[in-house]
Amino acid sequence: MRDIIRNTIAGALVLTGLGVGAWPYLVSSTSDVSSSDSMSRQEFSQNSPLLLPGILADVYTAFGETEEAAIYDKLAEVATGDALEQLYLERVGAMAGGGLNPDQEIHEVSLLGMSARPSGETVNISARWRVLGVVGHAEHMHMRGNAYAADLRFAVADGRWKIAGFDLTDVDRTDAGTLERNADAPGNTSPVDPPEQES
Repeated sequence: MRDIIRNTIAGALVLTGLGVGAWPYLVSSTSDVSSSDSMSRQEFSQNSPLLLPGILADVYTAFGETEEAAIYDKLAEVATGDALEQLYLERVGAMAGGGLNPDQEIHEVSLLGMSARPSGETVNISARWRVLGVVGHAEHMHMRGNAYAADLRFAVADGRWKIAGFDLTDVDRTDAGTLERNADAPGNTSPVDPPEQES
């Protein structure tokens, strides 16, 4: 009898673990959440784990632009007010000072953890995310995987939820990645295959 009870409890724990582990996949596959347009504060708060990676990716896409108007327009899709101004000025200032490399390509923005809570007319989100990408230089490329943490405040502007304020709380650049030779670098020749040996 004890074996039956023990096996039943163990089976229930395994199923619970599988269900919890599969939850993110079930949510993402059954939810068609691609925009925060017309969402209530509660809906945005509940769907923020699905929406935030896309919002952050749009910020990085804007940072990849080289024309000031394009940077502003792309940022204005996901940020408003002081946050829009701060993000725009930081990006333009970095371009002027040579702080951000135009030869960078973002491959993935993944959410590492977050919590969201409605507060008045806003939704406050504490989030941690990772950005994977490639930064190119004249002779080589770096694969980068930086992690960031921030407290974000979202508010409705133009009928959608946008970043209205943020405080970057952590930047982790310890996972700088690998160094690879740039195939387009001057003087870079492709390796010659060694001659085949006769057997």
